Amino acid sequence: MKKLLKRYPLLIAIALLAFVLRMYRVNTPLLDWHSWRQADTASVTREYQKNGIDILHPKYHDVSDIPSGIPNPEGYRMVEFPLYNVLVAGILEIVPALPLVPTSRVISALFSIGTLLSLFFLTKSYYGKKAGYLAAFFFAVVPYSIFYSRVVLPEPMMVFLSTFSITTFRYFLKRNSNRLYALSLLSLALSFLLKPFTAFLAPVYLVMLLQERTLKELARDLRLYIYPVVAIAPFLLWRKWISQFPEGIPASDWLLNGNGIRFRPAWVRWLGYERITKMILGYVGVLTLPISLLVSLKKKEFFIASWWLGIALYFTVIATGNVQHDYYQALLTPIIAITLAHAVLVTDKFLSKKINPLVSIGTLLVFTIFMLFLSWQQIKGFFNINHPEYSEVGEKVKELIPADALIVATQYGGDTAFLFQTDHRGWPLGFKVPEYIEQGAEYYVTTTLDAEATELSEQYFIVAQTESYLILDLTKEKNSQ
Repeated sequence: MKKLLKRYPLLIAIALLAFVLRMYRVNTPLLDWHSWRQADTASVTREYQKNGIDILHPKYHDVSDIPSGIPNPEGYRMVEFPLYNVLVAGILEIVPALPLVPTSRVISALFSIGTLLSLFFLTKSYYGKKAGYLAAFFFAVVPYSIFYSRVVLPEPMMVFLSTFSITTFRYFLKRNSNRLYALSLLSLALSFLLKPFTAFLAPVYLVMLLQERTLKELARDLRLYIYPVVAIAPFLLWRKWISQFPEGIPASDWLLNGNGIRFRPAWVRWLGYERITKMILGYVGVLTLPISLLVSLKKKEFFIASWWLGIALYFTVIATGNVQHDYYQALLTPIIAITLAHAVLVTDKFLSKKINPLVSIGTLLVFTIFMLFLSWQQIKGFFNINHPEYSEVGEKVKELIPADALIVATQYGGDTAFLFQTDHRGWPLGFKVPEYIEQGAEYYVTTTLDAEATELSEQYFIVAQTESYLILDLTKEKNSQ
């Protein structure tokens, strides 16, 4: 670290800036944007805290059949390998005083700093030190990158591992280092375990190989045959293992093209305009894409183009998932930063030559400010606390209901973020309350004082009631007293 600080003080300054930005509202309840998905991830960690770490049997707070269509009384959560959860739970076991949600966010932010450092060295190896600094800077300050670098999701860790894998693979090819080869392979394998979407970065590896090795060298290097097999093997083993727990595997076929949106105008608008142009690049930043791609291709440099090809394949295959959820675009953040850095350098060179350096610096500074400001207008609401009443009711539930009781925590839409706030396991949606009672539900909690709540309140004992919430004891019927 001391060597890095002495050699690259500006990089350390950018990394510190990135970390500070990612600490924005770090202590708020887990009720910000996409809180339902974050809550599901955080609840796996919390179950590890309560019951001990069992890496092969991750469980979470939702015991309903909503995600998989199969009753899930054990609350299995068989999606990504719980590497992130085990890490956070391990830290919390060592320092129990640390709060779950802020600690999870800090760890995600630290992984994003690892991505930033990897981006610097990767971009530097292709386009020079100045480009490396710019890539690190843009990754640090782009608002979308800030928010999705401190979420309680596996994405920040996955983005780090995949970017670090590409970086070390690049240096392995340049130096023929077995240590770098092993680091790249291990990082890629772990990245696959977190999210198989890493596979869409394959064009980047292929282009690096073709640029750094002759076909004859490629054919003779056994390590290159081993690499993809070993990288994908742990993921395949994990998928085979979790197939024993179908109740814990959420339905996912719809992610591909469940609503038939692929290649339709709405698909282009949502991904090309709403997400990349508007949300991530603040309208004006999208100009950097054609600049960077055209200049790269003209010079027969295919590194950036290969990465964007992988993203295009990702958007095509996971069409509905990408349109439905903006956190799926977290995979773009490294190439966004590299593209911005490359385009800024190209533009600076052009303007400095055609006009003068001061005009170039001024133009690019104004461009960057506008891009970040306009992007921030799209992202700033992501940090807001949605439904603060969930937190209030959650505290009341912790106070009044036994910690091991199963509850029905319902409101409009079946938001599991509400269930998470109660620190209980159970069902995030009503409608089938008699069935849930048979399965062990003991309490009913709602912020939706609708017809169901009214009917149940006439039948079961009221534990607490205000204008904003209702808590019922489902084990005590009024007519039985």
